[in-house]
Amino acid sequence: MTAPAVNPPPTDWFEARRRAHRAGEAARTPTERVPLDSALGRVLAQPLIALCDVPHAVTSAMDGWAVAGHGPWRLREAAAAPGAPGDPGARAPEAVAPRAHAAETPALRPGEASPVLTGGVPPAGTDAVLRSELGVLSVNADGSTSTQLETAPHAPAGEPAPGRHLRPAATEAARGEAVLPAGAVLSPIRLALAAACGLDAIDVVARPPVALVRTGDEVVDSGIPLPGQVRDSFTLTLPPLLTALGARIGRQEKAPDDFAATVAALRAAADEASLVVTTGGTGRSGADQVREALAALGAEVIVDGVAVRPGAPTLLAQLPSGALVVALPGNPLAALLSLHTLAHPLLAGLQGLPLPALGRVLVAEPIAPPGAPLSLRPYRLGPSGAVPTAWHGSAMLRGLAEADGVLLVPAEGAAVGAQLDTLPAFR
Repeated sequence: MTAPAVNPPPTDWFEARRRAHRAGEAARTPTERVPLDSALGRVLAQPLIALCDVPHAVTSAMDGWAVAGHGPWRLREAAAAPGAPGDPGARAPEAVAPRAHAAETPALRPGEASPVLTGGVPPAGTDAVLRSELGVLSVNADGSTSTQLETAPHAPAGEPAPGRHLRPAATEAARGEAVLPAGAVLSPIRLALAAACGLDAIDVVARPPVALVRTGDEVVDSGIPLPGQVRDSFTLTLPPLLTALGARIGRQEKAPDDFAATVAALRAAADEASLVVTTGGTGRSGADQVREALAALGAEVIVDGVAVRPGAPTLLAQLPSGALVVALPGNPLAALLSLHTLAHPLLAGLQGLPLPALGRVLVAEPIAPPGAPLSLRPYRLGPSGAVPTAWHGSAMLRGLAEADGVLLVPAEGAAVGAQLDTLPAFR
């Protein structure tokens, strides 16, 4: 008599995340060079090195006058002199055309002044910048603006002090300096920094190509499902969620609950992607084909089930080609929360990012023991802390749709005021 097959024990949730991250690190994606306007959200492959000093020259931090020595000063460009507000006949600094390079202007001599705009390069010999509102230009008898500049009566004593309102070159970054580390995710501000450092293109980690395979004969794509049917929950959710985690979505197909069809779908997906994400078919019933299909393809199973609810029948495997497979359960909430368990850590490793960090939050209501070693519970954030949502069954999406995050509830539950680890909510 043949002994019944013994299923392996499920993997601890935290260990499953670590295994997924290590699997991703071992299969790091290559790098590519892209223009800055195509790099938003990408991961830096190399440290970002400044190609020039930032600022690249001494610049003015204010509209006003570059001055040398002590006042009063004689304006060298009387016709284009900026004036303090309220001075009759004076021109505002905004009306002055800034000089592109200090080399175009002769050096200031002591007692001289020259108009300058914010970000403009003052002439050599400049000791400070006198702000436009702190300078006074007198008016000649004929109504013209005088060439003599003085500090206004309301100006602070000693204004302008040596170096006032001058931005030295390279105060933000020196040429050749690393201003962002490898692994930094490129936000709009970081892209602006790259531009300021003289870059037009940047080396980033290529987005890992991901293929999606949906299973389940009971899943329908439109309309109101009949008894025994369910609407497709994944076509609208998985591509944008995985894209937000750094993936590049490629092949997408639906495979029937048939062993040969599932094998063929997995093989075709793995030929085009470094990561294949499947939904459904991860159980051990006669209708579930994913485990047997992975075995037929010679896959090495890295995580065979996870000690968590929902999402226990989640799998991670690697095919002989090197392609990784994350097999998600068919129930919507279980599948989407299992992205946190395996897909997010795996994609982070593929891109050279650290294991995603967990948050912490106070619990505002008691949580009963979940009947599992760990439970993932969507929650709303109230004035006193986290309040679990009412809808947390493995097939329910309503709780996650309104959630501010996901609680990691231990086997013993949690009392009011306890601090629990959290995950971000997918909305």
